[in-house]
Amino acid sequence: MNDHNAKTALTHSLNGLLADLFTLYLKTKNFHWHVKGPQFRDLHLLFDEQAGTIFALTDIVAERVRKNGGAALTGIGAIASASRIADQPRADLSAPEMIAELRDDNIRLVEAIREVKSAAGAAGDNATEGFADDWTDQAETRVWFLSSLLG
Repeated sequence: MNDHNAKTALTHSLNGLLADLFTLYLKTKNFHWHVKGPQFRDLHLLFDEQAGTIFALTDIVAERVRKNGGAALTGIGAIASASRIADQPRADLSAPEMIAELRDDNIRLVEAIREVKSAAGAAGDNATEGFADDWTDQAETRVWFLSSLLG
């Protein structure tokens, strides 16, 4: 793959990750707002903490797109069409359903980050490749916490 194609593939994978992050952020905030039950306080705080961590990555990922000469996603429509994480419009899921859905979405996010890391390696973008390890660790920590809540 030539340099131009490698950079194009990297931009595409970064924008896919950016869309996934925004979708997961909104879903996590949805669950933060709507969680109910005996674990309300703990889950309300956990979901808010996780949403903040996810949202913080959006700017970093978008700036990696720009530093590689690409255009970052520009709006809700672009996010919706590029995200591999399904939207969740419901506000009435049970707490265990919310936890399981966020766990599964974070597993998908790890896969997306691994794709970015591979594309970054092919494009010679050592910075993005290094960031991807930290992003993977953060997502895997969320998977661990959420999985532990399910027993």
